[in-house]
Amino acid sequence: MTAPSLEKNAKVGDRELVFTRLFNAPPGVVFDVWTNPEHLPHWWGPHGFTTTIQEMDVRPGGVWRLVMHGPDGRDYQNRIVFLEVERPHRLVYKHEPGPGDEPVSFEITVNFANQAGQTLLTMRMLFPTPADREFVLATYHADEGGWQTLARLSDHLASMSKANHHLVFKRVFNAPRALVFKAWTETNQLQQWWGPDGFTNPVCVAEPRQGGRLLIHMRSPDGNEYPMHGTFTEIVEPERLVFVTRVGETVDAPRFEIQNTVTLKEQGPSQTELTLDILVLSANEAAYGNLSGAKIGWTQSLARLAMLLESGSGSEQ
Repeated sequence: MTAPSLEKNAKVGDRELVFTRLFNAPPGVVFDVWTNPEHLPHWWGPHGFTTTIQEMDVRPGGVWRLVMHGPDGRDYQNRIVFLEVERPHRLVYKHEPGPGDEPVSFEITVNFANQAGQTLLTMRMLFPTPADREFVLATYHADEGGWQTLARLSDHLASMSKANHHLVFKRVFNAPRALVFKAWTETNQLQQWWGPDGFTNPVCVAEPRQGGRLLIHMRSPDGNEYPMHGTFTEIVEPERLVFVTRVGETVDAPRFEIQNTVTLKEQGPSQTELTLDILVLSANEAAYGNLSGAKIGWTQSLARLAMLLESGSGSEQ
């Protein structure tokens, strides 16, 4: 399904402005991007604006303060109070100006509806009076600003998806290359470090030969399990390792499929430089949340590998 065009008849009622847009990401991701101060500066505001988040307490009664910097150099101070926070379905917050803030007061309700793995977002701005709405339209061009802000959000989500479809990691380990290679290919070692912090691997099978299988069931701290099936496609011991992994409910219909290339270079007798190249070969809409956490997950996994090697647990028997 393609996103509908932005209809300009968005005004509903004499005290409201309403904006609707379909985003190619699940509600949980869109909700998080809307409430995470690390993401907001990348998309918040009309074209040409930048944003500084001063504080953001996302809970009922929590305060959100931000400064929007206009292309003309003017700063727009805003104070917002959260009224309802229902992740990932609904946000309600109110602009409550303080001294030095923009003299506008209105309430915003944002609904995040799941539509076949995408998010149909509806944002309603409710003003105290029709005159307040007309003031915001005339002074701040809130109608065009709203559409432009949602367009920037769409662009940011697209850039997130693209960025997470090809990742490259480099790290130097204090261990000989042969030992690092074994940590990637021997079941008893792989089981100890694979996955983000707090994860365990109750099922782990590695058959390091061309066409050999890789099977790992990761278990999260909350008890959920994530089965991963893989196949080794290239083995050049101890220099290079290529394997394809598939994550999802079934092998035949994976949520996403990734090619992983591990390259190991000697740095003296006791250090190894690792390059990990991750390329997403295919992914469906449900994979968005998994892929968005890939960078953090692999950073933590490689840190766990470093700890394993430095502890001596990865030494040759």
